Amino acid sequence: MILLLAALGSSLTAAELKIIRSARSGAWSDKATWDGGAVPYAGDRVQIRGGHQVIYDTDSDAAIHVIHIAGALRFAPDRDTRLCVGLIRIEAGEEWKEGAIHCHDLPPMPDPAVPRPTLEIGSTEHPVEAGHTAIVRLVHFEGDDPECMPAIVCVAGQMDLHGAPLTRSWVKLSDAAAPGENQLYLADAVDGWRAGDRVVITATNRQRPFAGNSTDHVTERPASEEALIAAFEPETMAPRGEKKRILLNLDRRLTLPHAANNGYAAEVANLSRNVVIESATPDGVRGHTMYHRYSSGSISYAEFRHLGKKGLLGRYPIHYHLTGDTMRGSSVIGASVWDSDNRWITLHGTQFMIIRDCVGYRSTGHGFFLENGLETYNVLDRNLAIQAMVGAPLPEQALPYDRNDGAGFWWANSMNSFTRNVAVECDQHGFRFETEKTATFDPVLPIPQADGSTRQQDLRTVPFIRFDDNEAHAMRRFAVNIGGMRGMTYSGYGDQPESVEGDVDGIGPDSKHPFIVRNLKVWDAHWSFHGGSPSMLIDGMDLQDGQYGIWRSIMSRHDYRNLKLGRFASSAIFFPMGERDDMQIGLKDGKPAFPQLTPVDDLPPMSVITRIGRNGDSLHVQGSTIDNGEVSKVTVNGLPAKAERPGFAEWSITLPGASPAELRATAIDMAGNTEPRPHLVTLKQAPAGAAASVPR
Repeated sequence: MILLLAALGSSLTAAELKIIRSARSGAWSDKATWDGGAVPYAGDRVQIRGGHQVIYDTDSDAAIHVIHIAGALRFAPDRDTRLCVGLIRIEAGEEWKEGAIHCHDLPPMPDPAVPRPTLEIGSTEHPVEAGHTAIVRLVHFEGDDPECMPAIVCVAGQMDLHGAPLTRSWVKLSDAAAPGENQLYLADAVDGWRAGDRVVITATNRQRPFAGNSTDHVTERPASEEALIAAFEPETMAPRGEKKRILLNLDRRLTLPHAANNGYAAEVANLSRNVVIESATPDGVRGHTMYHRYSSGSISYAEFRHLGKKGLLGRYPIHYHLTGDTMRGSSVIGASVWDSDNRWITLHGTQFMIIRDCVGYRSTGHGFFLENGLETYNVLDRNLAIQAMVGAPLPEQALPYDRNDGAGFWWANSMNSFTRNVAVECDQHGFRFETEKTATFDPVLPIPQADGSTRQQDLRTVPFIRFDDNEAHAMRRFAVNIGGMRGMTYSGYGDQPESVEGDVDGIGPDSKHPFIVRNLKVWDAHWSFHGGSPSMLIDGMDLQDGQYGIWRSIMSRHDYRNLKLGRFASSAIFFPMGERDDMQIGLKDGKPAFPQLTPVDDLPPMSVITRIGRNGDSLHVQGSTIDNGEVSKVTVNGLPAKAERPGFAEWSITLPGASPAELRATAIDMAGNTEPRPHLVTLKQAPAGAAASVPR
């Protein structure tokens, strides 16, 4: 799929357009920083030349039309800053381009010896300080193409956005909260949360889809609620051996009940961050952001609000566009994305991305979205999806069968890791794997492999790397749908058909490489689990308090272990299927038979170095490793790393002594599979106490 981000506008020269260009490095507010001795002001076009570093130290509502960063623009982290702008373009070279960027041509690989053009709003070692805010407000200018701008676009440059860290961006309730109450007891510490922050308390009572009063969107009658934090009151007394609870006071009283009962509990999510990217006119022309191929940089604890262009391909709040494996080492940690008109975070043709501890709240269309089936080796870990709503299919979208019908998590290629995520109160699906062969789409694609090669493979046969410890609740339709039918969609909404088709047509992984689902929890859902794909091993599944438990699943080569089924209004196991000519029979005497599958682990682990910090002569290195089995060891430059979570899902190591020229992270698993393509990072020398970037 070719994506045209924007046509170039005027071909006038910089002089004819009166471009304000940097004269030297310095503060934005210092007139000596600029050619002509004038500080940029409303409507200006600005270029920061290569080799110049400009410190943005201003809190201004004067909207700059365009900023082209060929050097570096760094926001001062120790004060309040605000930048209103129509376009930020991060790209090397001093040729002026009026407008946004053509994206149908891949950018050239940058010269590693030349400093990257950089937008830095905080860094991992020096984020924007708590108590201060940095705001970028995207402004539409009359005459600009509303389908492309306003925007922040990074083309083979570096974009880092880092706010003050939070210990957690969302937590569970420890105690139920009743209507009329304005206090919440939280199950975990929330260091970094502040009075005035906006929170969402998630639904624990689903909308009934066929009760005669169902709405087009869950947001028309939501059971999740918003409030502001008024104050914190840590519990002063706790029974011996029990941890103290965190009491959070709200600025208003709740109107709905929010359950917390023996592990089945609502979430409380914080949407506020002190680095903010927002649209100036949420009811008008909205903005979007994009990383392109060969870019670098990460996002942590930043807030993206009122972004996304409704109905337009490629115009998302956070968008990784055809980056392939060139951004290995980048991550999105602890971000909030809310009130989006077009998804939350989109990975398009991207590998090795880490998406962790993020909150998505209210989107049109799928929320956490893997776009074209070529996304592999990505990690989606401990993210919360609330109220992904049905939208119309997008024009010229990569996968023509996708109805964009409101899934919290949606993907077409399962060679990724989904762990500890929660989906709540979405229109159609909590978790949705969807791949379909149609007259216009063949699911056999060149799938990126662990060794860097590609192999022609049917997407329907690609198993998970991991699908562990995920949860869905308050789902009015599907909680988890793995390759099954679409279910009843929405007639009269865009191009949505009234259709129950759309499954994998009996094609799935072989029995030695099944879909493996571990420790899945679903409660308060209509269709709790729909396994449309054959060849699945479910080890630990807790389904409670819904209309159906296991619904219309293809039981051929399905192996259910440690299955816990609670109360269901209709049936715990409804209409199991499996009698097709090309599949083994999964029924015995009219009852589901669960054959014992014996998977083979021949997939090597994959590692990503996510952060490098300098402390004197020592380097502190952090990373993540994924594998379909158990990782036995991770080494960095031959030295063993410390597992910070089981299975080296997160790890760290401190390397003493002189800084090496290169870091090499590699892993081996219990089956003896060794990582074929270690993550290599070439280090740039930096002053003691500074962070080292993770080049991609």
